[in-house]
Amino acid sequence: MSRIDLNKIDYMQYDVLREIGNIGAGNATTALSQMINTKIDMKVPNVELLEFKNLPDIVGGAEKIVVGILFTLQGSIDGMMMFMMDKPASRHLVNQLLGDNLKSEADKFNEMELSALNEIGNIIAGAYLSSLSGLTNLVITSSVPYMAIDMAGAILSVPAIEFSKIGDKALLIETEFGDDLKAVNGYFILIPTLESYGAILSSLGL
Repeated sequence: MSRIDLNKIDYMQYDVLREIGNIGAGNATTALSQMINTKIDMKVPNVELLEFKNLPDIVGGAEKIVVGILFTLQGSIDGMMMFMMDKPASRHLVNQLLGDNLKSEADKFNEMELSALNEIGNIIAGAYLSSLSGLTNLVITSSVPYMAIDMAGAILSVPAIEFSKIGDKALLIETEFGDDLKAVNGYFILIPTLESYGAILSSLGL
């Protein structure tokens, strides 16, 4: 399996990675809409290849409290995927799912709400990976999700440490999706190994 140098990626390869991000985020938004039984509109995502050290700034700084749901990827693609939201966005989605819109952003999540949040992440990531698998005809499986509520810098240090040995960039898909009550930001962070980037692009004829 060929490795790819992310510092020398050409325009066409980058454009394909961006399109993968767009389609994956769209599928994930549709799945979320069905899950909470509410129409959700999504803005066209912003897709970038970023160095790990710059990721915390995108979500509001290293000290911002976020919810991160992390999966390891296996099969034809190895690596990690993370879905992140800030706490107000997470609270809004949980309230929508459980039908409890009286709870404020400041309220702590109880056990049922944490379970719901985990399931939201599971559904979103599953839809994203299913889309990626369908586009590339690659077999992609994911681990059981690991969820953490912590500062963005702490959560993002996990994949950064794991993959700093093989590269320093991640594919960030930043999107805004909203219902009649509120628009929230969500962040997909896809971190395949360099060989897996090569497999994705090769499967699409590049």
